[in-house]
Amino acid sequence: MLENYLPILIFLVLGLGLGIVMFVLGYFLGPNRPDSEKASPYECGFEAFEDAHMKFDVRYYLIAIMFIIFDLEIAFLFPWAVALDGIGMAGFWAMMIFLGELVVGYIYCWRKGALEWE
Repeated sequence: MLENYLPILIFLVLGLGLGIVMFVLGYFLGPNRPDSEKASPYECGFEAFEDAHMKFDVRYYLIAIMFIIFDLEIAFLFPWAVALDGIGMAGFWAMMIFLGELVVGYIYCWRKGALEWE
């Protein structure tokens, strides 16, 4: 039974070995020409002017959470579209209800001003 896992072990060993070899080759053979511009901290095109632990506005987190929620809900459309022939009208109407809830949630966020960025 363990001999069935031998190809997986070989694949893992070869993958890790190849990754390590490529890393080492890149480290020793890659160009190393540091200068002050490359070594300077870079973020968003300008020098940092405050502490790195500054507080973010809560709207930033709201936009991020809403993006994740709506992005994941839209990801449910792909398997539904692939299986639409097999699930029939019941599956179609279940997805229409789901999309209706998605639209209601979007309108709610829009009306509350959660999508406004000042």
